[in-house]
Amino acid sequence: MAENAEADALLTSPLHERQVVAGAKFAAFSGWSMPLEYAGAGVLAEHAAVRNAVGIFDVSHLGKAAVTGPEAADFVNRCLTADLGKIGPGQAQYTLICNPDGGVVDDMIVYLKSAEEVFMIPNAANCAQVVALLTEAAPRGVRVINQHRDYAVLAVQGTFSDEVVTAAGFPAGHDYMSFVGVRHDGAPVTVCRTGYTGERGYELVVPVDGAEAVWDAVLAAGEPYGLQPAGLGARDTLRTEMGYALHGQDISPTITPVQARLSWAVGWKKESFFGADALRAEKLLGPGRLLRGLRATGRGIPRPGMIVRAADGHQVGTITSGTFSPTLKIGIALALIESGLTDDDLVTVDIRGREEPFMITKPPFVTPGVREA
Repeated sequence: MAENAEADALLTSPLHERQVVAGAKFAAFSGWSMPLEYAGAGVLAEHAAVRNAVGIFDVSHLGKAAVTGPEAADFVNRCLTADLGKIGPGQAQYTLICNPDGGVVDDMIVYLKSAEEVFMIPNAANCAQVVALLTEAAPRGVRVINQHRDYAVLAVQGTFSDEVVTAAGFPAGHDYMSFVGVRHDGAPVTVCRTGYTGERGYELVVPVDGAEAVWDAVLAAGEPYGLQPAGLGARDTLRTEMGYALHGQDISPTITPVQARLSWAVGWKKESFFGADALRAEKLLGPGRLLRGLRATGRGIPRPGMIVRAADGHQVGTITSGTFSPTLKIGIALALIESGLTDDDLVTVDIRGREEPFMITKPPFVTPGVREA
């Protein structure tokens, strides 16, 4: 009874019934029941489909929020780390919202629609907190609206993503981190050239009422290209191969952008943003630890929480993300490691009592295709 009650309490995607038909195996994630993998495929096949052909993900669990009103974009720019002034309407930007200590409350993609409207896609578990923080700071006339349950998000990722998106009736070929608004069966759809896999791809944001029609159109268009529905299992192995940070593991309220090597997502010349004083001080003094990649030189498969040791045996860090790389056929990881170590240094990871050898490596672990024309 308790297990059933817990399952019933989970939120479901507007595309849940489509996922059931597609053979999804579900798992709880950030309060949602989302596809982990699909029957007849599995994580390895889904991963390979994205790297070599094309895959489609239902990522409707992601948060959605809008900031509107006079000078809404300027307000957002005073709160988030990246410099929104460096992009224009129709462009998107990776950015972070930090706490006063510089820790990452969340990372997200923001869509700059106009000076008066910004759309945001934070992580599922943090959407309400992001909305609350911005609402508290918002000046008179600026509204921060939680739209978490109002939209579905579909991610079409892989070599043939352009062909599939075009065949489904949507625009493709626009610049990386830019978006285009269209209508599909009467529903507004935002098509942004973004993703979390390292492959060329698009994310389609559509109101829940139009979600099933968009899913069906993309699925039909993708059949000639070997389109494979993919779940959160493959999403995790794909993003780890790219070295993309996952909030709650590689970044968190106790891990700063400087430590996570995300300084490129901080507008250091801006006058203000949440956590600015702490981050500037840390940048000046230098962090005591840095997020680095680890590549197995043996057979070890690392997992989050495992201890990293230097050659002399003393602990120098902890695994934050670890997995078997389906592309490289070896273990790979991201780990917070003492800043004195450098790329190509040899370390070991304690894997169930065995000291397995790894080399510090700068991600990505595989060649990215996200910006390919």
